[in-house]
Amino acid sequence: LVVDRLKVDADRRDRLTTSLQVALKMGNGLIFLLENEGDQLSAFSKHLMDPESGVSYEEPSPNSFSFNSPYGACPTCKGLGQINKVDMEKVIPDDTKSINDIGIVPFGEVRQNLTFQQLRAIAKKFAFTFSTPIRQIPEEALQIILYGGDDTFQVNMGYSKNDMVYNLAYEGLANMLERWYNDTTSEKVRRWAEEFMTIDTCPECAGFRLKKESLHFKVRDRHIGELSELDIASLHEWISGTEDELSERDRQIAKEVLKEIRLRLGFLLHVGLDYLSLNRPARTLSGGESQRIRLATQIGSQLTGITYILDEPSIGLHQRDNQKLIEALRELSNIGNTVLVVEHDRDIMLASDYLIDLGPGAGRHGGEVVGEGQPSAFVDLKTLTAQYLRQIKEIKVPAKRRPGTGQFLELIGASGNNLQEVDVKFPLGAFICVTGVSGSGKSTLINETLYPILRQHFYKSLKKPMPYREFKGMEHIDKVIEIDQSPIGRTPRSNPATYTGVFTDIRKIFSELPEAKIRGYKPGRFSFNVKGGRCEVCQGSGKRVIEMNFLPDVYIDCEQCLGRRYNRETLEILYKGKTISDVLDMTVEDAVDFFQNIPKIHRKMKTLLEVGLGYITLGQQATTLSGGEAQRVKLAEELSKRDTGQTLYILDEPTTGLHFEDVRHLLEVLNKLVKKGNTVIVIEHNLDVIKVADYLVDLGPEGGLRGGELVASGTPEEVAASPRSHTGRFLQEELKN
Repeated sequence: LVVDRLKVDADRRDRLTTSLQVALKMGNGLIFLLENEGDQLSAFSKHLMDPESGVSYEEPSPNSFSFNSPYGACPTCKGLGQINKVDMEKVIPDDTKSINDIGIVPFGEVRQNLTFQQLRAIAKKFAFTFSTPIRQIPEEALQIILYGGDDTFQVNMGYSKNDMVYNLAYEGLANMLERWYNDTTSEKVRRWAEEFMTIDTCPECAGFRLKKESLHFKVRDRHIGELSELDIASLHEWISGTEDELSERDRQIAKEVLKEIRLRLGFLLHVGLDYLSLNRPARTLSGGESQRIRLATQIGSQLTGITYILDEPSIGLHQRDNQKLIEALRELSNIGNTVLVVEHDRDIMLASDYLIDLGPGAGRHGGEVVGEGQPSAFVDLKTLTAQYLRQIKEIKVPAKRRPGTGQFLELIGASGNNLQEVDVKFPLGAFICVTGVSGSGKSTLINETLYPILRQHFYKSLKKPMPYREFKGMEHIDKVIEIDQSPIGRTPRSNPATYTGVFTDIRKIFSELPEAKIRGYKPGRFSFNVKGGRCEVCQGSGKRVIEMNFLPDVYIDCEQCLGRRYNRETLEILYKGKTISDVLDMTVEDAVDFFQNIPKIHRKMKTLLEVGLGYITLGQQATTLSGGEAQRVKLAEELSKRDTGQTLYILDEPTTGLHFEDVRHLLEVLNKLVKKGNTVIVIEHNLDVIKVADYLVDLGPEGGLRGGELVASGTPEEVAASPRSHTGRFLQEELKN
C-alpha cells in the first residue's frame, strides 16, 4: 500500500509528518521508504527491530532475561535448557535380537493388539518377520517403526465374525513414548516412559534457557546466556573491560549497574569461587560452595552485630584458596560481627581468635569442652587436637611408595566439561589421589567419565560417560565400587543395622530363642517395618509426628511404646538380658563386645568400629547421619565383604567432616584394601591424604575454562617438583616436615 509520494522540502514538512503517522498506523509500526525514484529501500519501525532479519521485538524488561519468568523462558524447554528425548540405545540395547526376543524393549512380548497389528502390516510390506534381527530390518521400515510416517497400513480391528478393516498411519514408537511421557496423568506410565529417555540440550534455545528474542540483545557481541556460561573470574574480567568499550551515552546508563556487578563478582572471587559459572545449577554445588556463596552475599550486605554460624566452609576448597576464605571470615568479624565456625582445617583453626575443642572422644565418649583459648595458648594443651596442631602427633609420610602391580587403567582423550583431551594412567594395586584446585575437572574425570565407563562394562549401566576417545586395561579388574556420601537410605526407617544386613541376623537370633519358639515367633516378628511385632500406634518408628504447618515438624516419642518401636509381647523376648529395642539402641562399640561370639555380626561391627563409627547406634535413623558418616558406613560394608583383590574403589573427598585422628583411622582402612591387591582412587584436597598416596594425578592449573589439563602425575615427590602444580607447592612443605 503506497501512502504518499512527495518531494521533500521545508514547505512539505507537515505533509511528511502526517503521511508517516498514517503509514505507521496502517503498517502496525513498520514502514518502507523508497528514495531516489525507487533505487534505495529503507525500513523504519517504531518497535525494536533487527535490521538484518526484519524481526521486531517487544520492549525488553528484566523479566525478558529471566528463565524463571514466562516472559523470558524458552517455550520449548520451559526455561530448563534441557529436554527429555527418546534414547535409541535404551530402546534397542541389542540390535542382534528380534522383535520376538524383545529386541525393541518398550514393545515387550508379542501380543494381539493394535500396535502389533500395525507392526505385522509393516513387516508384510517390507518383507521381514518378527524373528528377523533388528539390524537386518530394512532401514526404511525401521525408521517407520521408530519415528512413524505418512504411509498407511491395513489393520483388521475385528475381534468377532464382523471384521473391521482400516487403513491407519503408524505413529512411531519414539512419538508414542514422548506423548505418553508428556501427556499422561499416570505417574507409573510417566516413570516407565522415562526409562527410555535421555536428557538432551534444548534445540530451540541451545541450552541458554531463554526465548530467541531475549538472546538477540547483546552487549559487546555477547548475549546474557553466553555471559552466564563464563566462569566468575572470566566474567569479572569481561565486565571490567566493558565500560571502556561503550559509547558515552551507554556508559552513563550502565555505570552504576556495572559497578554493582563488579562488586558482587568480587565478593565471589574473594571466597575462592572463581571457577564457578553463573548458570551452574544450585543442586550441583557442594555444601562448602553453597556456604561460601552465602558468605559472599553477607560480606556484600555490610551488616553488623550479626552472629554467623558456618559448618565446615572449607569443604571442597583447595589449600591455595584457604587464605581467601580466612580473609573473608576475618572481614566479617572486623566490621563488628561474630563468626562461629565448625572446622577441622588446620589453617582455619590457627587463624581464629579463639578455639573451643570438644571431646575427648565421639558419641557417649565426647560432649565435653576439653580445651579452649587463643591458638597460641591452645596448642600447648594436651588435647588430641592440640597435639596435631603442634605436630606432636601427625600422619606420617610412608617410608616407601607402593609401585602397584605393573598394570594400568588408561583413559585417553577425556574431554567432558572443561577437560582438554586429558590422557591419564591409573596404576593398579595402588592408593591413587586425584588432586587439583576447585573446578579443575576432578569430578568430571573420575565421577563422570571413568566410573560410568566401568559401570557400563561391568553392570550394563545406562548412564553415559562424558566424551573420551579410548579406554584400556578393563580386563585387569573384576568390579568397580563407588563409595559416595549419599544417604544410606531415603527414609527414617533405614539405619546402619539394616544397611549392613546385620539386622537380618539379629532378628534370626531372637527368633531362635526358646521363648520365641514356644510363642511361634518368626524373624518377621522382630521387624519394625511389618505388622506383628511392631507398635501399631507409631507403626514401628518409635516417634509421633506433630505437623506445625509453617514450622518444621516436631517429633516426640510414641506414648504407647515410649520410643521403643515394638509392642509389649515382642519386648518380652530377651537375648543376654537385652530386648530387640535395646540392641537397636546399642552403639557399634557396645555391639562389638555384645556379639563377640557371633562371627558374622561381630565382623561387620568391628569394621564399623575401625572406620571410626563406634559412637553411632545400630538403629540410628539414616537421615540423621552426615554425608561423611554415610560414606564410612558404606565403606565398612564393602570392607566386611570377601573380595577378589581386583576391585577398584572410588571415593570423593572421604575426609569431609573428619578430625585428624579420624583421617588416620580412615587411611589405615583404605591401605588395608590396597594391601589385598585392590586399587583405591580418592578425590581429595586434604594434604594429610595426598602426602601418603602412592600416586597422584594433579589437574589444573586453574579452575573452570583455565583448567582441565593434566598438570602432573606420579609420586607425591614427583608432583611436588612440578613448577605448574599448585598442589605441588603446598605438598613441598608437607614432605619437608
